[in-house]
Amino acid sequence: MRRPSDAPTAVTSRRARNKERARERVYTSAKTLFGRKGYADTSVAEIAEHADIARGTFFNYFPRKDALISVWAEERRTELMRRLSPQLQRGSGVVADLRACLAVLGALNEEEPELSVAMLTAWVQAGRPLEEESYLGAIFADIVEAGRTRGEVPAAADAGRVGELVRDLYLGTLYRWSREDPADRRRHSLGAELQQALDLLIHGIAAPPGPNPPR
Repeated sequence: MRRPSDAPTAVTSRRARNKERARERVYTSAKTLFGRKGYADTSVAEIAEHADIARGTFFNYFPRKDALISVWAEERRTELMRRLSPQLQRGSGVVADLRACLAVLGALNEEEPELSVAMLTAWVQAGRPLEEESYLGAIFADIVEAGRTRGEVPAAADAGRVGELVRDLYLGTLYRWSREDPADRRRHSLGAELQQALDLLIHGIAAPPGPNPPR
């Protein structure tokens, strides 16, 4: 039998669950509308209407509209690591791990292309690339550092700098993909373009010297 002292705790827990469910409904509504209309063209009032709440109630869950960008980025980060962790645990090598990370990133964007483009645009316009710590750069740097420890990368290589270079490669390829016409975006594989870009980074663009190099 539940003791009387347990009742306030049960009520508090139920309220917390209800608030979390309502917050998730608001966030899901926002993502749906961002995918349809874009971030900039979606208002807080429209999000609230879609979620069947009053406009003012939106701010009980999110202090500002741009807080949704941070929530989306954190959601992406969590899903990236969920998919990538089994690969990293296998210790397949630095190149294989970098390829796997870019493959997951490509898939995440291609699974929801309209939403990905909308949120990427909002992220850039909000100045987040200049303000936020580069979690992707850190992930890539960790992969490179593990490869350096195993002797797969030159000892003098700066893992942090290489990690940032791979991040730059990813973001540059993603930006170009995001600017394509939606029909072209569906035809072009972001994942394949990322792998090709990584090949260029790893192998370079200079042809190997032949027996008689040109003079």
